Amino acid sequence: MPGRSVLQWDKESTAGAGLVKIDLLGLGMLAALHDACDLVAEHHGLRYDLAGIPDDDKGVYAMLRRADTVGVFQVESRAQMATLPRLKPDHFYDLVVEVALIRPGPIQGGSVHPYLRRRAGVEPAGCPHPLMENALGKTLGVPLFQEQMMQLAIDCAGFTPSEADQLRQAMGAKRSRERVARLRERLLTGMAERGIPPEVAEDVYGKIEAFSNYGFPESHAISFAYLVYASAWLKYHFPAAFTCALLANQPMGFYSPLSLVADARRHGVRVRGVDVNASGPRPTLEPYRGPTPEPPLTAGRPQPAIRLGLETVRGIGTPQAEAIAAGQPYADLEDFARRTGLPAPVLEALATAGAFDCFGLTRRQALWAAGAFAGISAELLPGTTPGTAAPELPGMSPVEETIADLWATGTSATSHPLQHLRAHLDRGGALRADQLPDVPPGTAVVVGGLVTHRQRPPTAGGVLFLSLEDETGLINVICNRPVWESQRRTALDRAGLLVHGHVERDRGATNLIATRLTPLRIGL
Repeated sequence: MPGRSVLQWDKESTAGAGLVKIDLLGLGMLAALHDACDLVAEHHGLRYDLAGIPDDDKGVYAMLRRADTVGVFQVESRAQMATLPRLKPDHFYDLVVEVALIRPGPIQGGSVHPYLRRRAGVEPAGCPHPLMENALGKTLGVPLFQEQMMQLAIDCAGFTPSEADQLRQAMGAKRSRERVARLRERLLTGMAERGIPPEVAEDVYGKIEAFSNYGFPESHAISFAYLVYASAWLKYHFPAAFTCALLANQPMGFYSPLSLVADARRHGVRVRGVDVNASGPRPTLEPYRGPTPEPPLTAGRPQPAIRLGLETVRGIGTPQAEAIAAGQPYADLEDFARRTGLPAPVLEALATAGAFDCFGLTRRQALWAAGAFAGISAELLPGTTPGTAAPELPGMSPVEETIADLWATGTSATSHPLQHLRAHLDRGGALRADQLPDVPPGTAVVVGGLVTHRQRPPTAGGVLFLSLEDETGLINVICNRPVWESQRRTALDRAGLLVHGHVERDRGATNLIATRLTPLRIGL
């Protein structure tokens, strides 16, 4: 824009200058949704955009109630997955509540469990004082949004709209607790003048103070909730396109490519490894080719296969991946090495990933030849490079192929590390993730899995939350402080764990309360 001036301002001073402050939030999920819709149009012949995604899909809400939400915007975390089966969303505003509920403000303000109990009908919904009904009626008497805090200040403490806006600014500012504390006397005095008992007034102030630790405006929660629904809808109806788009926009979200690929396979999507004659720079979709004439169906639709991209291979950046794709097809490994000029480490990473299988080479044969072809001279006649023919080499075992995939690409198109340990785990009586929902609560069990996440939120009183993954799904493990502190190194450092504990079930959400942690050796 010709003549435009750009000034650097402290954001807190813009309101005082009479300017409107607009936060522009960049979300990787928006790029993923765009890519997913493009893939759906290309491979299914159906064109959708965010405005055209059908609403009120019962199958989508059923999937959300099962917490089948790996990759779904905002509701794929451990805490959200534990809340979804209890909240049981069945229409859009439930997603607005879900997004707003698992935030530091509502958690520290004590809103989460009262809301879930009222939602389940375990305790009556109501407000401590009639003046609160206007602000809290639609959320069962529990404050969840910043706007509700502003309305409480107006209705219960006599704040003017301008004063309520000052409260909003105080809740969202740096050093927000100090700024909210300055309004404490004004709030308590106003509530006393309107006959609100002191204990109720203190509770209201405590919730307002808790929102200083980050709570959502309702408008923000509504916008995020629509992205929750849109991403869940695409995952439910087009899991191949949705997962492909997520993989193409890494890093983003809560889960690694290994977890995303494993989840796609659990939903019937075939995943194919890197291939120098078939892969693009980023993940792509391909027509289904499998052992059965008909492709797998998801929500009644046949699903294409995901082909992993060249950029996933160790040592390959975007320019190299684009150059490789532009040169396809290649006649053999020598032709590939001669035309790409890639160094030995990259050729060896491609060989380790099985990317030269298209030339009829096993991975070990390709690794042998890659070293000989690296840095091949253009002066040599084709077919005269010495030392390229491998001796008799045993093929990699399935376990070795999985480890090779993980080293070379960070994921595996065909297997999960835990499936190779399953026979050992079965002999030890360990249950799979998909078996836990059928186990009666209180039952002592043992499970094994890879640790995908470790969390010790300040709101949890020292509890360590672990997310374990096996070949069948995810397991939410709760470790109380005495358990994980007595086994600190195992709990915090090990990639794989065997967890002994007992099953806890709360309104459909299944957790494992750990009593003992032992290392699970995955270096097979």
